[in-house]
Amino acid sequence: MSRPRPVRRWRALSKPQRTELYVRWSLYAVALVQPVVTLGVVAGSFGRDGVTDAESAVAVAGSLAAAALNGVLVRVGMAAYLGRRPRPYAWVAVAGAASATVSVAELLLGPPVEAEGASFPLTVSILTMTFWIAATAVALSVLETAAAAVAGLLLVALPLLLTGASPGFVAGLLTGCLLGSSIAACTARGSAWTAKVVWELDAAREAQARLAVAEERLRFSRDLHDVLGRNLATIALKSELAVRLARRQQPQAVDQMTEVQRIAQDSQREVREVVRGYRTVELHTELAGAASVLRAANVDCRTELSGAGGLPAEAQSVLGWVVREAATNVLRHSEAAHCLFRLRVSGGTAVLEVENDGVPAVPPPRAEGAGSGLRGLGERLAAHGGTLSTAGSGPGRFRLTAELPITARELAS
Repeated sequence: MSRPRPVRRWRALSKPQRTELYVRWSLYAVALVQPVVTLGVVAGSFGRDGVTDAESAVAVAGSLAAAALNGVLVRVGMAAYLGRRPRPYAWVAVAGAASATVSVAELLLGPPVEAEGASFPLTVSILTMTFWIAATAVALSVLETAAAAVAGLLLVALPLLLTGASPGFVAGLLTGCLLGSSIAACTARGSAWTAKVVWELDAAREAQARLAVAEERLRFSRDLHDVLGRNLATIALKSELAVRLARRQQPQAVDQMTEVQRIAQDSQREVREVVRGYRTVELHTELAGAASVLRAANVDCRTELSGAGGLPAEAQSVLGWVVREAATNVLRHSEAAHCLFRLRVSGGTAVLEVENDGVPAVPPPRAEGAGSGLRGLGERLAAHGGTLSTAGSGPGRFRLTAELPITARELAS
């Protein structure tokens, strides 16, 4: 059954993208509420003495224009808050000028603010400035938002004083407006902060996966350096000595080259031991390490083991590599919240399943040359008679299954 296109697009988004989209449209909805609330105020004041048609028309038209500008301000402000563009000071000024104009026009068209019937222009003015301050909180810093709010409210206070309002009344009105707009601004900025935190957590998770891979590479390179560094330096010195002796036709040159040959053979043996030690792992250790790394990345990791205690060392080594690669894939290619490692041994076959959620519906594009880990695992299992398969176990879920035959001789050993 084909899902509707909006559902497919939603499932194709990552968790940070979903969070940002939700926050954006929540703030857009708040901006769209402004004309709805204004229409409610106009309807509630319809037919009331003192409320003119001009006041109602300015309130409705002004709220529509201010809401549109606030919506644009939220859009560019979110991009600036997430660090994708500079702060939109011009849009803040334009939206603020429009909101202040609507507020001042309402106050000038209405009766004196301390007179009876002045609640309508005051309500419209306060609502208009509050919605603008909330949108500004997304676009600017806290101090800049506070400065813009004070400047905008002072612009509105000036016509109040000119129309004969007492300074005490104006001060009390501005204080109440500041408190209300502060609550709205904190709510809007808190929503934007949530989206930013989710993006930062996603970046930290990717960095953690890259660091885990880099740490493993450093460990392997350090082991190789410790094994080969001294021997290669000795080979270089003895080869140089052998060349000098050969030029003098000294018989000791043969002895030196024989020693070089012996050191080279020892180096080969030591490199094989390092590689064998790197490839030969203890399955329980690998499972514990993978679970620790995944839990550090806020992934609920569980293990279910049945009959794993009698696995031979070679089988544990091969399955340990499956655990390593699977854990890396969970960290790098999904946004998993849950992961399960399930191992069962029955009928001479060991079956390891790794299942996780958080798989995007549309996989992200991979860099050229990437994505060879699973292919290498399949080749490693095939060399021991095993198989590797992958499949989706449900919407947004992924399952990796490795099957490895265990002979009776291996189990006995």
